[in-house]
Amino acid sequence: MTTIHCNSVRSRLQDLLFDPAPVSAEVHSHLAGCPACTRELDELRATMGLLDSWHAPEPSPYFLTRFEARLREQQEAEPTSWLARQMARLRSSMVDGPRLSARPLAAMALTVMLLVGGGTYLGVTDWTHTPQQDNQTAVVGDLQTMDSNAQLLDRLESLSDENGN
Repeated sequence: MTTIHCNSVRSRLQDLLFDPAPVSAEVHSHLAGCPACTRELDELRATMGLLDSWHAPEPSPYFLTRFEARLREQQEAEPTSWLARQMARLRSSMVDGPRLSARPLAAMALTVMLLVGGGTYLGVTDWTHTPQQDNQTAVVGDLQTMDSNAQLLDRLESLSDENGN
């Protein structure tokens, strides 16, 4: 016989409250031996009893009339700020339906963006420009650099010889 833990019994307490028939005998035997789980089951039963006895208060008979009148006043009131007017216009267009379909406007905006973006790309990258080939290879450039360095060393040596004499 396996022992059942309090956590698994607590997860089945709601089943035990509403329909005790499908709950296993292990749960019933655990409840008989565990005062903490039994106390929690009793608290749940008490809570359900309170909820069954509670009745929602009846609203005032004029509640809906006053609510609808207040709602009409708010809808008819002219918004004072620019943002409030824009939000009211947006809200009314959503409620009443759009005057224009958004698809043609979106297609036109996308077309303009593609044309501007493509034109900018073509303007930034010069397609007619062909890169010039260097007639010099890297070896020739290195040799020229070494030659100019050798000439510079010769001048420095000649200056040091003149100053040393």
